[in-house]
Parts: sequence; structure tokens; C-alpha cells
Amino acid sequence: MKIEITSDPDRHDIDAIHAFLTRAYWSAGIPRDTVARAVRNSLSFSLFADSRPIGFARVVTDRATFAYLADVYVLEDFRGQGLSRALLNAVLSHPDVQGLRRYLLATRDAHGLYHKFGFRSLARPELFMEIDHPNIYQSQAT
Repeated sequence: MKIEITSDPDRHDIDAIHAFLTRAYWSAGIPRDTVARAVRNSLSFSLFADSRPIGFARVVTDRATFAYLADVYVLEDFRGQGLSRALLNAVLSHPDVQGLRRYLLATRDAHGLYHKFGFRSLARPELFMEIDHPNIYQSQAT
């Protein structure tokens, strides 16, 4: 199996990315045009196995001080082969996200993976606030 990871914007398969994200717990029901806009406006990475899109990650960043890692996935049939680690290595080693003051992400169930890359629980969570709309895509569908 030939594995390739690219940040080339022309290589991202929006239909494949949308197919996964629309059923992911963090983005269930997300509209395709929202996915396309998010991919276009982020530093995005696609993971391919034998030219088939099997994973994705994107970084929302100013490329100077801050980055938010989002929408990281590897298709279920390809998990357990070290591909998530390979994808994260590519993301975190990209020249545009070096020397940043802060990297954030949110995860429900992949803490062990992200710990391997230096992510930790917020040291001072009292400093952070959010506006959260967890069901935004379902409410837009009505």
C-alpha cells in the first residue's frame, strides 16, 4: 500500500471529506459547502492509500502565533496501522506552523494519540471561554 500525505489544495477530495465529516460526532450533518469553505480557508492535509482518500486533518491558523487542529480522521478500515501518527507528524512538522505560541484541539476520545505529540489538558482552563453551538448543522437543516 502506497501512502501519501499532501497539503496541496488541488488534491483535497471535498466529497470524500464531507462523506466522513457529515457522520462524525463533532460535525454530524455538516453541509458540503461548509466543508469546502473550511478546507479552502485552512492549512489542510489529505491522506491517501494507493491514491484513495482515507484521511484528513486541517489547521486553522494565522501561521505566526496560533493554530487550532480540527477534523482529524482516518477511515475506520485503515486504523491501527500508524496512519494517524503519520498524518499528525506531517501536520505538526509543516513549515507554516512552526514556532507557534499555542496549538489547541478538541477531542472526545483520542487523548492518548494527541498526548504522544505533546498535547495536554489546558494548564489554565479558567483563561478560556467559548461560544458553543453543538447542534448547529441539525438546526440549519430545518
